[in-house]
Amino acid sequence: MDSRIIKLAREQKKYDPAALLAFIQVETGGRGFDVKTGKIMIQFEPSWFKRRASKEYAEYLRLLNKGESLSIVEQSIINNWRTVLENRVSIQPLEWSAFNIAFAINKNAAMESTSIGLGQIMGFHWERLGFASVGAMWDDAKTGIEAQVFQLIKFIDTDKNLRGAIEANNWDSVASIYNGEGYKTLAEKLGCEPYDESLAKAYKYWDNYLKNN
Repeated sequence: MDSRIIKLAREQKKYDPAALLAFIQVETGGRGFDVKTGKIMIQFEPSWFKRRASKEYAEYLRLLNKGESLSIVEQSIINNWRTVLENRVSIQPLEWSAFNIAFAINKNAAMESTSIGLGQIMGFHWERLGFASVGAMWDDAKTGIEAQVFQLIKFIDTDKNLRGAIEANNWDSVASIYNGEGYKTLAEKLGCEPYDESLAKAYKYWDNYLKNN
């Protein structure tokens, strides 16, 4: 974990710093930017994109079902959408590749359908966080980890249920609110540790660390 993140967590007075650090640790391992490329950490969500770029998605479906031969442009549209829709949680270069194609299709929908930064906050929360546009939210997060930490704090501030769950260290509730009620089923399907258990372990680690350092 970057020492600046630990310092910021300690300096803010709203929440238990160990809880904030646990949240950041589980979401991104404490990395707001990719160490290899320097780009902001992202996770592009195809399921959200096809909903938010519904007009373009409908055109893709029309072309996919077109009985006659396709033009080069039409085939390119199909290929691009296939790349976007087949994206999975993966290494950052692949996430960015899918995102960039989606951005070319519909830039606002692409940014709104992607989680960014230390807290992996979805872009469609831009208005909730007080930004004038999703682009403004992205630009702010790109300025540094300080902005990303404060976006996370603002995100917690604006959800009373999430705020209460974090203040009570109720990791099951935090996980349900942040990752959906089916998070345990999804973890079992993917063969990974449930989100609440990861948060609890990370909190225990950071609580001990902060008390002894």
